[in-house]
Amino acid sequence: MKLSGGVEWALHCCVVLTAATDPVPAARLAELHDVSGSYLAKQLQALARAGLIHSVQGKAGGYALTRPAGEITLLDVVRAVDGERPAFVCTEIRQRGPLATPPEACVRACPISRAMAGAEAAWRAALEAVTIADLASDVTEDSGPGALPGVAAWLAGPPSAPTP
Repeated sequence: MKLSGGVEWALHCCVVLTAATDPVPAARLAELHDVSGSYLAKQLQALARAGLIHSVQGKAGGYALTRPAGEITLLDVVRAVDGERPAFVCTEIRQRGPLATPPEACVRACPISRAMAGAEAAWRAALEAVTIADLASDVTEDSGPGALPGVAAWLAGPPSAPTP
């Protein structure tokens, strides 16, 4: 399964938002991850359209999770950013060419289509079994208990000055 880079960025932002006490501006998230602000804004808008984060307007505005991180799965984020379309789409190639199987003989999906659908179902189930809270816990386990509080402190601080 090939996912867009936006999925990675969106997942990182969701994990970071678990540590934030206040809404985080998109520009601050882009700076933290050293990524394109305009491209990240598109991913944040997709997350907002899906109801995973919400935007707070005003001077202290930015983005925040809409519900507890334990209620947002990786599959939710993938669907928000990359959509619902399946990774594999059967074009019924078995019905083409000199030895084509007649459509009326194709009473069920071909074995390739069935195998791919099964693999995708397993992949989606695996993504649905992991939450943003699980990822945040893994960050703490992998990087130490100060990792996310350090991110929260950085986010709460003043924006970095532009480099000359």
